[in-house]
Amino acid sequence: MKTSVKEWVAKAEGDRVSALREFRARKCPNYDSACFHAPQCVEKLLKATIDADGREVTKVHDLAVLLNDCLPRHPLWEAMRGDLEMLSQYAVLFRYPGYSADRVKGRNAIAAMTRCRNEILPVVGPTGVQ
Repeated sequence: MKTSVKEWVAKAEGDRVSALREFRARKCPNYDSACFHAPQCVEKLLKATIDADGREVTKVHDLAVLLNDCLPRHPLWEAMRGDLEMLSQYAVLFRYPGYSADRVKGRNAIAAMTRCRNEILPVVGPTGVQ
């Protein structure tokens, strides 16, 4: 596996761990942060896929756009579109005053991240991830 793909996956896993930690915190859980890190994880896994396919990774953050880039080689991933659209909204919405995530939204973000990760990770290959 290319070094850069390993780096994308490692950074994605860092975001996954951060999302889970913030969601599971017993004292002062930060659901806004969980809802931010969950889409970050998936974004980096999609970019790892693009990199593993030998294509240039662009500085795009819209998960639907990244999905469209992956669909020619991974057409079954179309099934992830709903999760990706929700995660893209969560990535921005809860970063600003006036909107706050709650436990339900945090749970939705974690569940969507996990489903997408389970689809994408086998394609880019395990890198000692647990």
